[in-house]
Amino acid sequence: MQDLHFAPDLDSPIPYLQRTREYYLALGYGNPYRWATYPDVPFALLSKPLTQCRVGLITTGAPYQPGKGEQGPGAPYNWAAKFYEVYSRPTEGVHDIRISHIAIDRIHTTAGDSGTYFPLLALHHSRAKGLIGDVAPRFHGAPTNRSHRTSLESDCPELVKRCREDRADAVVLVANCPVCHQSVSLAARALEAAGIPTVVMGCAKDIVEHIGVPRFVFSDFPLGNACGRPQDPGSQAQTLELALALLAAAPAPRTTVQSPLRWQEDPAWKLDYCNIELLAASEIARLRAENDRHQEVARNLREGV
Repeated sequence: MQDLHFAPDLDSPIPYLQRTREYYLALGYGNPYRWATYPDVPFALLSKPLTQCRVGLITTGAPYQPGKGEQGPGAPYNWAAKFYEVYSRPTEGVHDIRISHIAIDRIHTTAGDSGTYFPLLALHHSRAKGLIGDVAPRFHGAPTNRSHRTSLESDCPELVKRCREDRADAVVLVANCPVCHQSVSLAARALEAAGIPTVVMGCAKDIVEHIGVPRFVFSDFPLGNACGRPQDPGSQAQTLELALALLAAAPAPRTTVQSPLRWQEDPAWKLDYCNIELLAASEIARLRAENDRHQEVARNLREGV
């Protein structure tokens, strides 16, 4: 039979909704998380050419916090480094933004290159190339709240308020873990409803499309690499430019563009993330105990204990 050059069955976007549901059920949490979803999607058009637009940036990364445990490249999941309220920092200068607090793919990436999840430098380069008019004076941190109510009633309105204060004509939002794909998707929807065009950059296609956003650039990479490959500025510039082009060219809401870049030729890495079928009973018990400890730390932080 002629070789039709089809991709292997596993070489499709990771089903994060299914994987995370089965994973936490297997760990003993009996109430599956309900992801936000909407039939309608707000959609705002640019009010001027992209080359004249001031573009803002929203991240789920956290500023490095001394004394809060290991947060460097390859650091384990660190709940102590989370943040629970919107923060803002000036876009000028150098910033130490990390993602040790969220559930990125720690098997296949280390978060050693912030350009893969925090495209501030690439955004400045886009301004220098004349692709955009300006970079907004501040970037903003969006908390990865699991609570839909907190995101919708507190975080999203605050992000809209701050982007308006910055006079942003458009906003790029970058997601990392599964839940923060939801957080930035909800923020994008709120910004669009307020008349500010957005584009989400992420790696969890099913989550973003399940929620419903105006524009989405999907990179089929391990979580934590929504902005390109590590130590590859060319791929990072290409991915951001794809997002910026989508801001101007999307014909309607729910427009998804997939980056043509591949993580590696062998797609077997997609089998590993939260795949309960690959874990022994002893490992499942260990992960449950570890997750319980993380949640206790998070509760103490929220309650100021």
